[in-house]
Amino acid sequence: MKKINKHNGQNGLLNGTPTYIGVSLILLIILGFSILITVTMGSIDISIKDVYEIIMYKILGIGDAKLLSKGPVHDIVWFVRLPRIILAVAVGIGLSVSGVIMQAIVKNPLADPYVLGVSSGASLGATLAIMLGVGTFFGSNYVGICAFLGAFAMSILVLTLANVKGRANSTKLLLSGMALSTVCSAFSSFVVYFSNDKNAAQAIVYWLMGSLAGAKWENIRIIFPIVILATLFFITQYRTLNLMLLGDEVSITLGTDMNKYRQLYLIITSIVIGFIVYSSGIIGFVGLIIPHLARIIFGTDHKRIIVVSALIGAIFMVWADVLSRIIMKGNELPIGILISIIGAPIFIYLMISKSYGFGGNA
Repeated sequence: MKKINKHNGQNGLLNGTPTYIGVSLILLIILGFSILITVTMGSIDISIKDVYEIIMYKILGIGDAKLLSKGPVHDIVWFVRLPRIILAVAVGIGLSVSGVIMQAIVKNPLADPYVLGVSSGASLGATLAIMLGVGTFFGSNYVGICAFLGAFAMSILVLTLANVKGRANSTKLLLSGMALSTVCSAFSSFVVYFSNDKNAAQAIVYWLMGSLAGAKWENIRIIFPIVILATLFFITQYRTLNLMLLGDEVSITLGTDMNKYRQLYLIITSIVIGFIVYSSGIIGFVGLIIPHLARIIFGTDHKRIIVVSALIGAIFMVWADVLSRIIMKGNELPIGILISIIGAPIFIYLMISKSYGFGGNA
């Protein structure tokens, strides 16, 4: 009975519905203020008044159209800073929630959104696009589109392989992902080695480091709703996700077959990760660390940690993107490098403090 209680979310630092609602509201307010503050920050100095006047004009139509509808300041605020911030929110939510789901799917607290080889599939797609020109008919975004297709195809292959000679379970999914990831990485290295194109190889490395510099409103209009809808869907699935942590044997005894749910969740998560990879490259550690922080605070109940992870992830990504833009004057540090520098010590601390399992005391 003690074990079941542990997986019902009773092992966090904070407990109780009123506390959860209060913390969620505080995080939502922090996120709102973070967006309002970071949109005024950048390598180019623009007055706070000008920033908000442009935003108010674009959203509400308030202000002088001749002064606020065009010009370099307008372009920086509306086409560079604000899209990056909104994309950072979407990426933070998507990676954090996907991390929660992947850790439940494979029942491994060290899993992240890329654990089943999605990142390797994405990098292979990007490598083929950059090195061999595959997918150029997709237009200017062909590299991101090929990366998305590679990530999604990888997920389907993992599911197919895991279901060979028996039904897929968490162990078979994990092993299938590792095997296919190795194949994709080897093939990517093969293409890079024999292409002998240093400029293209450098482009691949930069893409793999992750960046929000390519944020565009037309992409955000697609990515943001997909991330939010997926998050809302997973919130409704909290009972099944809680049950996954108990194992397939226990869930079958209780009358629930995890196989179909595991496959559905993996496909939805892969779609989310595919779009994130398409828009920002590969950004590690977010989907690994943020779920742990949420579990330390509220335990293992997915009804709570999905929401808390989404909010913390969004806040973290917004500030990480700002730091990546201003930490080097006149240049941008790839956000993947910055997050790895921040994330690695945090993860080591979580391991040392024994807070890396499915709950604060695990």
